[in-house]
Amino acid sequence: MTGVLKKNKIISPVLERKKFTTDETHRMMKAGILPEESGWELINGEIIHRMTIGSRHAGTVKRINLLLNRLIADEFIIGIQDPVHIDEDNEPEPDISVLKMREDFYTESHPEPSDVLLIIEVSVSTLGFDREVKRNLYANAGIIEYWLVDVEKSTIETYKKPKDGKYFEMKIYERGDIVYLKHIEQLKLDVAEIIPEETK
Repeated sequence: MTGVLKKNKIISPVLERKKFTTDETHRMMKAGILPEESGWELINGEIIHRMTIGSRHAGTVKRINLLLNRLIADEFIIGIQDPVHIDEDNEPEPDISVLKMREDFYTESHPEPSDVLLIIEVSVSTLGFDREVKRNLYANAGIIEYWLVDVEKSTIETYKKPKDGKYFEMKIYERGDIVYLKHIEQLKLDVAEIIPEETK
């Protein structure tokens, strides 16, 4: 970055960032500018390319997917790294989303916050982004429950009761604890099943 030295201060130029909408992002995907399968997220109007997924992250997502399918797949739809349309500036692709059942399986349109019962993000190297940016995004959208799986610490942070852009209930679960979803009675999981010892 260049700057102008004046009175012993560096005055940096203002760098303009181009913001995008979901419609613009979708058009770029259809045109092949952004390959649809490459994991692009739109966060606060900025296009973010998901990092390469390591084996611990991928394995944890697969394990959670298997556990959820055993418990709730007959009544709910489980999305794996699929888009959730929040507004014209935000269309994240959470690692896992638990959605209300819909006959078209969301082929006509992406799910919106009112369709979402739970979002799960698995964090190995993106903890700060998932805990701050993603959490605030989901709280602002009114996503009723958000789980953050911290693979390094073998914990699951749960966030509930969104209001005015914040979650007002937060709890941390460790191995041996049972984590549950308030809105789906049969969804109860042992943290050790999600992050077993060999994951470390």
